[in-house]
Amino acid sequence: MPGKHQQFQEPEVGCCGKYFLFGFNIVFWVLGALFLAIGLWAWGEKGVLSNISALTDLGGLDPVWLFVVVGGVMSVLGFAGCIGALRENTFLLKFFSVFLGLIFFLELATGILAFVFKDWIRDQLNLFINNNVKAYRDDIDLQNLIDFAQEYWSCCGARGPNDWNLNIYFNCTDLNPSRERCGVPFSCCVRDPAEDVLNTQCGYDVRLKLELEQQGSIHTKGCVGQFEKWLQDNLIIVAGVFVGIALLQIFGICLAQNLVSDIKAVKANW
Repeated sequence: MPGKHQQFQEPEVGCCGKYFLFGFNIVFWVLGALFLAIGLWAWGEKGVLSNISALTDLGGLDPVWLFVVVGGVMSVLGFAGCIGALRENTFLLKFFSVFLGLIFFLELATGILAFVFKDWIRDQLNLFINNNVKAYRDDIDLQNLIDFAQEYWSCCGARGPNDWNLNIYFNCTDLNPSRERCGVPFSCCVRDPAEDVLNTQCGYDVRLKLELEQQGSIHTKGCVGQFEKWLQDNLIIVAGVFVGIALLQIFGICLAQNLVSDIKAVKANW
């Protein structure tokens, strides 16, 4: 027999993949915790935490929910991926990859359904915006969100300015004692670039005018149509962002599964 010794390389956990997954997830964990903290702080400022029933009192969307939900999901995913990679815990790594895979397939299904049922999605978006129009004065965060959307997309209401009839402060009924009767929020107004001070009363009584007269002072297009136009104009950027997020998710799943395989191979060799 030759005097050579055959060497066998024992399986080992790849350090690069392990610490890359750890570093990648610790960023998500910290960001998620920050989002969650901001959401809970905002609820604390509103007194929601001391009165849990206030969570369901708002007729529209409370934007703080976005911070709480996104922060909570990011924190859970970040924790599982970070600790799972550092401690080589296969349970946490599997949880991370399954949870991330579930989110990926939900995003994919939502995209397909939105494309197939475009008319239904448009109707739901109209309904969603109008529900928030009704609750415009109920929550300052919701009010700021609607004002931002109307200013950014140069729109007013879901289909047009008359959607503000749904709000008790802006409707045109004779019994409405509000000074904002038959008006719209200032965010519907066409801004004069020469104005240094924002005129928050620019929308007063504007819907008492004829439609042609309204066009000179407020945006008369609905936010649903303007949002669709914005999507079409920025389709490449929006698609690129979604593809980038999807690739990151797939990469994270593959990395976690590869790490699980390495850990199992090492354990099997014990």
